[in-house]
Amino acid sequence: MPRFLRTPFKFVLWFCVAFATATVLLVLTLRWVDPPSSAVIQFWQQHSGRKAQQQWRPLEKISPNLQMAVIAAEDQKFPLHYGFDFAALKNAINENRKRTRGASTITQQTAKNLFLWNGRSYLRKGLEAWFTLLMELLWPKERILEVYLNIAEFGEGIYGAEAAARSFFGTSAQNISHWQAGLMAAVLPSPKRMSAKAPSRYVRSRASTIDRQVRKLGGAGYLKNL
Repeated sequence: MPRFLRTPFKFVLWFCVAFATATVLLVLTLRWVDPPSSAVIQFWQQHSGRKAQQQWRPLEKISPNLQMAVIAAEDQKFPLHYGFDFAALKNAINENRKRTRGASTITQQTAKNLFLWNGRSYLRKGLEAWFTLLMELLWPKERILEVYLNIAEFGEGIYGAEAAARSFFGTSAQNISHWQAGLMAAVLPSPKRMSAKAPSRYVRSRASTIDRQVRKLGGAGYLKNL
């Protein structure tokens, strides 16, 4: 290697090693330590000047109805893949839309919401893939689903299952019915535009579809695959 390239090469190499080490330790720590917030929540609070609604709940205190609803709506192969659903990605590309749905797995969405920012840059997608791999390697599926359900946006400034359940239905995340779960899962693609509290005809129709998909997957028994 030419001498003038050695110093930049060493700098890039050490940066990559330091970044990989720091992110591995961070993700490994969050396997057991509940994150107090997320990158997306922090960005929303700074941008809006308001405090987000969020209350952490362990997975066992989140209704299996909601666990199944989000799997049925967002990622039906969640227990089976290693972070990426390449078949769904291929189908999304073939649909040739400006904004496709169904290509991002629950793990990818969790990685983006927890560590990164909204956007479509190659840098963000690359970092999302890296964090997705780390989470799949270092976390059990139950932990991925738990974090997802605690930081997902269900409405303007409303993050996580507990805050959403109390805001929309006046109940706890543990007591969400299958219909309420379907409504909450139905708005996940666009929680600022759609409402689980005052659902449109489209949201109600999508909730019914999600409910049918949950039954087709076998209901709460499907969670044993995690």
